[in-house]
Amino acid sequence: MKESIESILRKLEGLNTIDLIERKLNVKRSTAIKKISELRKLGYVETSGGGKQPRFYRIYRVKISKIGNPGLYDIINQNSPIKLSKPFEERIIGKKLSIEEAIIRAIKTENYRVVLAALALFNKIKDYSRLYELAKKENVRRKLGALYEVARRVIRTKKIDDKHLKLMLNAKNERKFIVPHAKSKDFKDIQKRWNMYIPFNKQDLWRLKE
Repeated sequence: MKESIESILRKLEGLNTIDLIERKLNVKRSTAIKKISELRKLGYVETSGGGKQPRFYRIYRVKISKIGNPGLYDIINQNSPIKLSKPFEERIIGKKLSIEEAIIRAIKTENYRVVLAALALFNKIKDYSRLYELAKKENVRRKLGALYEVARRVIRTKKIDDKHLKLMLNAKNERKFIVPHAKSKDFKDIQKRWNMYIPFNKQDLWRLKE
């Protein structure tokens, strides 16, 4: 007898890979792919990753509501070659999350992979004045400046004006770690200039060029 949608959703609820789906449903890979495709069309599946990264399928027992606008992880996944698996579903009600706001939110997470993926957003910035004001409000100006310089070593970005660069350099009372306890063996000049530990080494950044 054909298994019901409700039964399949109970088995698969949560974050899965295609291999895990095969095991949970005890089916061949081709059947697992077909099931995921069916559930996606019905509105029960969100997909992340892919390319050189594992593809993940987050499966819900109720249809996904698309009320509101994309959250931080969606903005990063739409604009960065480094894709993130969403730990939760976030929707922004009443406004759209700007690239500038997404960068600051990413820095505030202090999460290695989130900050790394968000470096790609530096080539999407439209308003450096707005970005600076947001960084000032959240007290992450030096972190922002250090990450801006790292991003410029890897991808093409719009140059920030000298006024805002100087204001960021003069900011005080920030912790030296962008990601707790993470120090780079590279970018020594940037770390010294900004008095800030860069969490990434050069080899971590190659995927931003894809």
